Amino acid sequence: MPSPRRSVEGRSLGASAASSGSGGGGGGGGPGSPAHGGVAGRFEFQSLLSSRAPAADPTCARLRASESPVHRRGSFPLAAAGSAQVSPALPPEDDLMDLNPSFLGIALRSLLAIDLWLSKKLGVCAGESSSWGSMRPLMKLLEISGHGIPWLLGTLYCLSRSDSWAGREVLMNLLFALLLDLLLVALIKGLVRRRRPAHNQMDMFFTLSVDKYSFPSGHTTRAALVARFILNHLVLAIPLRVLVVLWAFVLGLSRVMLGRHNVTDVAFGFFLGYMQYSIVDYCWLSPHNVPVLFVLWNQP
Repeated sequence: MPSPRRSVEGRSLGASAASSGSGGGGGGGGPGSPAHGGVAGRFEFQSLLSSRAPAADPTCARLRASESPVHRRGSFPLAAAGSAQVSPALPPEDDLMDLNPSFLGIALRSLLAIDLWLSKKLGVCAGESSSWGSMRPLMKLLEISGHGIPWLLGTLYCLSRSDSWAGREVLMNLLFALLLDLLLVALIKGLVRRRRPAHNQMDMFFTLSVDKYSFPSGHTTRAALVARFILNHLVLAIPLRVLVVLWAFVLGLSRVMLGRHNVTDVAFGFFLGYMQYSIVDYCWLSPHNVPVLFVLWNQP
């Protein structure tokens, strides 16, 4: 059986031969000669068009390339058309950062997720219906022991009743440490503005405007500051010194158990309170450098 390709080629060759025979013989082609002559003319016209294609107008070629469905889809640029390749529009910089986050961003988000999860797990006294809800009154009493107002009022009272220069010096610096703690904690809370945990109940003893923020824990910074101050300037027996350290640690832990703060708030609070004492020790107030303050408390 002959292949279709050969039959087509044979038909075209026969048609061209017939056209040449008819042109040379002057119309002696039989009854089918007009049809064969028309086919031969069509092929001859197409061969003329193909021979003139290289000399075609480049503008027409460009228009034909632009009208091509393949070119409209943007699959590949046509080199013959000479059109410039258009680069795809890039996403905004924020989207690039979200799609390709840095290692530091991934680490910080992971630590934040762990912090929130651990804080929620440790908030066993956040409400009366919590697993340790019966311990909530004791934790709130411990919370009052680290509040700033009782410490300020107690320091002022002891300073007014003190009759020795050494006692006034220690109490004056303790008052300076407490005021410094209040100022730094309020400043950092106002700058960071981290909200308290969602499971927290705002039923604290006394709050200020910045107390709606969580980072850092003011009770923890105060506990660490006071504990280090007492251990360095009061002569205590070893059991009392252990009790002071234990009080500071349990107070910081109670902030997470009550749902007031996250774990990172308490951890940074311990660090900040420890560093605050270093500032107080460096700027130690004495009758030699600030005599005006001690004259106010001098008794005849």
